Amino acid sequence: MVAMYASSGDLHSAFSVFDGITEPSSLLYNSIIRAFTRYGYSKKTLSCFFQMHLLGLGFDQFTFPFVLKSCADLSSVLMGKCVHGQSLRIGLESDIYVGTSLIDMYVKCGDLCSARKLFDKMIIRDVSSWNALIAGYMKEGETRVAEDLFWGMPNRNVVSWTAMISGYSQNGLAGDALNLFDEMLKEDSEVKPNWVTIMSVLPACAHSAALERGRKIHEFSRRIGLDSNSSVQTALVAMYAKCGSLVDARDCFKKIHRSEKNLASWNTMITAYASYGQGMEAVMTFEQMIGAGVQPDYISFIGLLSGCSHSGLTDIGLKYFNCMSTVYNVEPRLEHYACVVDVLGRAGRLMEAKELIDGMPMEPGPSVWGALLAACRSHRNLELAEIAARKVFVLEPENCGNYVLLSNMYAEVGMWKEVDVLRAILKCQGMRKSPGCSWIEINGKAHLFLGGDRSHPQAREIHLLLEALPEKIKAAGYIPDTKFALHDVSEEEKEHNLKTHSEKLAISFGLLNTGPGVTLRVTKNLRICGDCHTAIKFISKIYGREIIVRDVNRFHHFRDGSCSCGDYW
Repeated sequence: MVAMYASSGDLHSAFSVFDGITEPSSLLYNSIIRAFTRYGYSKKTLSCFFQMHLLGLGFDQFTFPFVLKSCADLSSVLMGKCVHGQSLRIGLESDIYVGTSLIDMYVKCGDLCSARKLFDKMIIRDVSSWNALIAGYMKEGETRVAEDLFWGMPNRNVVSWTAMISGYSQNGLAGDALNLFDEMLKEDSEVKPNWVTIMSVLPACAHSAALERGRKIHEFSRRIGLDSNSSVQTALVAMYAKCGSLVDARDCFKKIHRSEKNLASWNTMITAYASYGQGMEAVMTFEQMIGAGVQPDYISFIGLLSGCSHSGLTDIGLKYFNCMSTVYNVEPRLEHYACVVDVLGRAGRLMEAKELIDGMPMEPGPSVWGALLAACRSHRNLELAEIAARKVFVLEPENCGNYVLLSNMYAEVGMWKEVDVLRAILKCQGMRKSPGCSWIEINGKAHLFLGGDRSHPQAREIHLLLEALPEKIKAAGYIPDTKFALHDVSEEEKEHNLKTHSEKLAISFGLLNTGPGVTLRVTKNLRICGDCHTAIKFISKIYGREIIVRDVNRFHHFRDGSCSCGDYW
């Protein structure tokens, strides 16, 4: 009866029956332990386990897996070790189900060493024990160890393949994830992808901005009937948004049935609108989510406030921030304060941003001071920038971007002595500025360009186009903004440096290798500079192209001489 009620979702009745038994057995305790674990009541599971021990009831191979799962859910490795000790006393450590549950518990509690020791001791291992260890190594970034385990498995199931693909994606190894997915699609492959595999490989497309590859995976999932799964649809929304196709992202979102749109789905769409600078759409989507009865969380507000920040919706952003806890029961975190500092900073309200930071109920983190520093750069407030910079230098001593940002501000006003001091600090601490790089996908192949790059096979044609480009766009009104070439050199040299920024190289390559009217999609590892932003607006008009640039912060959609950000970024 306990098992029946629990299986029917009536945990209250299950516990009432259990509680009414004066002389419970181990079997009865196993039933209620299973019920509590199944519905996420981990502490109640452990409480029942203690009661069994006090009553002198025996544990068996059905008790330990559920108790160990609860230890893992609570991240309590100490309790897990106590349960491990109990299993040792009655000789169940070598049981295949108990042993696998122990490995899974140690992995999820972050104790890979104990998990590996237990795995190596196991005489008989099932595929689940291999999978648990692979997932653990991937979580810790030990991808090569996970690979050795994967290829050494006697048998692999779909979970094994998915754990590897997911691990590659999470560790930024998009190419490896996509290659392994291709292995699954081969005709002689005994294991085929399921909906979890599709969800795991789509972030790899997003990471590398491989839109055409993402479209093919979408088509594959459609052919095998997986595209109707709401989780897959949400992953497709995220993939299309991050690959520069907001239209496709919106279409996938609309196809999710209203009753199946969960918090993750809504958050993904709100964040997508925010990253494209469509703040009002982010606000409208947020309100639609509230209207659908879905309670927002802290991620919802990060997307919402970010959208307001990137669209100049200062008052709307402040309104939502001020009622987060009172209306929506979501307590502001550091990330939200960083967003609001950005909202105020972009609007030029720097002193209000500083006052907000001074009144924060928690210690401001590097994201908060970094937002103020970036705003000071935009509005050329060197005095406040130095205050923010001193804070982030302490909080993020290894982030060279903060030093570069302040150095650029000094360079803009000709304070070259201060620039030299900051460069000396960077050199002394062994830090190097991340080189600007951009990549563009043409016919399913990604082409990478560094600033000033001449290593590409088509470098000569690219640079010839770039040499002719300034005259064309100058005739349309373009004026090079040489403050973004911040070396202490002549104006002519500065103009030349601007011409070879990585995004311009990638766009030139795209113009050379695609037909008229084809949209160019470029991804950049850093923030797009002001001069490139202006130049690309003119390029989009002269060549009649749509150009979408995804930089480290957001998307810029250039069309007919204007950008979707309205020059507010």
